[in-house]
Amino acid sequence: MSDRPPFPPFTLETAATKARLAEDAWNSRDPEKISLAYTEDSVWRNRATFIEGRSQIISFLRQKWQRELDYRLIKEVWTAAENRIAVRFAYEWHDDSGNWYRSYGNENWAFNPQGLMRQRIASINDLLITAEERKFHWPQGRRPDDHPGLSELGL
Repeated sequence: MSDRPPFPPFTLETAATKARLAEDAWNSRDPEKISLAYTEDSVWRNRATFIEGRSQIISFLRQKWQRELDYRLIKEVWTAAENRIAVRFAYEWHDDSGNWYRSYGNENWAFNPQGLMRQRIASINDLLITAEERKFHWPQGRRPDDHPGLSELGL
């Protein structure tokens, strides 16, 4: 098992670093790479889907990005204490018919002492938007440091 700094207990600053690392990983859309941030037996609730372990995480993410095309994500820390972080997020994507969506949500994370996430609970809602209403405009991959975050975008 590899260590994944920063480690708990979290401050707001180290939680923000952890959230940005997670955002960067998810924007890579590389399920294998992303899965390494979670414990081997990590447990998720993603909407109404229940996932356990890295192999299910990889499978879930592969299916997700077959459906959610041109995915771009921004995360923002809500609060942090001890080994837990709460974030809010939004991501934009389109389906294979060209319909654009902005998905909003909250995640509760719990970490082991090595900094690997052992639990992820995500609640997510989707909003149909027009292409003109999109706010996440950067090349596929990591959000540039100078791109506004959720608060700056009024989200």
